[in-house]
Amino acid sequence: MEMLILGRRGGVVKILLVEDSKFLRAATEQALRTAGYAVVSANDGDEAVRLAREHMPALILLDVMLPKMSGPDVLRVLKNDPATTAIPVMMLTGLSQKNAKQLEKDGACGFFEKSDSMLGNGPQSLLATVDRILKPVPRQ
Repeated sequence: MEMLILGRRGGVVKILLVEDSKFLRAATEQALRTAGYAVVSANDGDEAVRLAREHMPALILLDVMLPKMSGPDVLRVLKNDPATTAIPVMMLTGLSQKNAKQLEKDGACGFFEKSDSMLGNGPQSLLATVDRILKPVPRQ
């Protein structure tokens, strides 16, 4: 039986994962679900905006480089929409982030290098970061 983490209002804590790599998306989904989170996934920027508005997740993990609409463009759309502006967005990147200051100014709550999730502690470092961001959401 799968354990699910409950949020502030007793509902399951939902994360929107936006990643165009099938391999990384599947591995990250599995790690998040094993940790008790409900996961909704998108593989491009347009789908990310639509699913964010539809599901209102507790957190969005957003790849920087995406087809159709880039991660930074998705971030700006979400942060300029009153319905989604309060959702924390953590940027996922495979490259060292040169634009970190601008993306934080645009509303990103942090960054995670995707290579970190595949090396060393595996997904544990990503899960620790997710747990830190969602700390205000009590686990029951």
